[in-house]
Amino acid sequence: MKKVLAILLAGMMTATAFAGCGGSGNASSSGSSNSSGGSSAKASGGKVDEAMFGDETNISLKVWAPDKGVSLAKEQIETFKKMYPNIKFKNIEVVAQGENDAATQLVNDPNKAADVFSFPSDQLNKLDAAKCLSPVSKAFVEDISAVNAEGTVKAATLKDSKTKEEVLYAYPETNDNGYYLVYDKKVVSDDTAKTLEGILKACKDAKKEFVMDCGNGFYSCTFAFTGGAVIDGFEDDGETQKFKEYDENEAVDTLMAFAKLMKEYKGTWKSQDPAQIASGFKNGTLGAGVDGSWNSVADKEALGDNFGATKLPTINVNGKDKQLISMFGYKYLGVNAKTKFPRTAHILAYYLSSEECQQQRAEKIGWGPSNTKVQETDFVKNDVTLQAIAAQSKNAVAQVNIQGTFWQAMGTLGNEMMKDGWKPDDKAATKKLLQTTIADVRDEG
Repeated sequence: MKKVLAILLAGMMTATAFAGCGGSGNASSSGSSNSSGGSSAKASGGKVDEAMFGDETNISLKVWAPDKGVSLAKEQIETFKKMYPNIKFKNIEVVAQGENDAATQLVNDPNKAADVFSFPSDQLNKLDAAKCLSPVSKAFVEDISAVNAEGTVKAATLKDSKTKEEVLYAYPETNDNGYYLVYDKKVVSDDTAKTLEGILKACKDAKKEFVMDCGNGFYSCTFAFTGGAVIDGFEDDGETQKFKEYDENEAVDTLMAFAKLMKEYKGTWKSQDPAQIASGFKNGTLGAGVDGSWNSVADKEALGDNFGATKLPTINVNGKDKQLISMFGYKYLGVNAKTKFPRTAHILAYYLSSEECQQQRAEKIGWGPSNTKVQETDFVKNDVTLQAIAAQSKNAVAQVNIQGTFWQAMGTLGNEMMKDGWKPDDKAATKKLLQTTIADVRDEG
């Protein structure tokens, strides 16, 4: 009798009144009530009572996952389907889709996009503005908030424009979307890895390269951030990038210090895509580089026992060692507001963000967990890469509330500094470059 009542209660809920991308409906109120079920319908640890599926049947979903996560996602979805033997799944397809392009693809054509997809934290505002996200079900909010790192939950929470309530819009997936120093211990010692000057000298002496993608704003923002030119969300208009107050002279001196090292170690310091780092280690041309967790498995395989990883180094500016400041964010699982199976899509996203799935991703593809229990496991604590990322996250700017103009402007900053004709001792030119970069980020040109 209890089971019958639970099914009836679940069936009475409005689960399909979602606002589509660009629609006029209130995605927050409709989305947050889906999958919540009656008093007998429960959700815990990534698993729910079958009553929460309501009347959804012959379920067909598309899931977007990055290339390196496709195989594992397929395995996890097979496990998911076996958890609910009485639910009829027609097909759950996993398609490779880069996380950086997920928001753009979803906004452009939500009807052809995935029902469940992975995306980085800086894309949340874009997805919310286009009303493309179905907010996390209220049935899952309490559990998700309790088991994931506070920062990952906070970064996915926005104030609903109509109700003014705080709404969780996505399911935390990782707490590792940042970069760190990776190095060949035969070339760079653990002690040498503490300073950028030491790293570059060791690489040059060994006739090896140091790789950092200076033309990619995700990495090159480090130059400005280390100098104090740090972003701080938006201005009151909700669009213009805000910067914290900073000493312009200090910022300029810091850029000059980076540029001087680029020139001094020309031929050693290479601006290349981090995707090439593992192959550089493998063929013996690379001594160290700035890389992210998504490449850690390949880096480890390339270096074996000589694999080294730690937080980013310091740089000496006017006689003072300054810690490099990076960008750091999170990755989430989102549910498309246009999905035809909203209950199942949310239940699947809930499962894929669970402790079990995060543990598997940490062990098999090296992703850093947002789940606090997984963070405390021996595997994570003993993984040098994940610990390096965690250490660098304390010296980083949150990858949230970022203007779209930010990335190209910061990438241009790095490219200019790397140019053969750039004069690192030209303070006036460096000051102008910084001011132009800030203006371009704020779209004031």
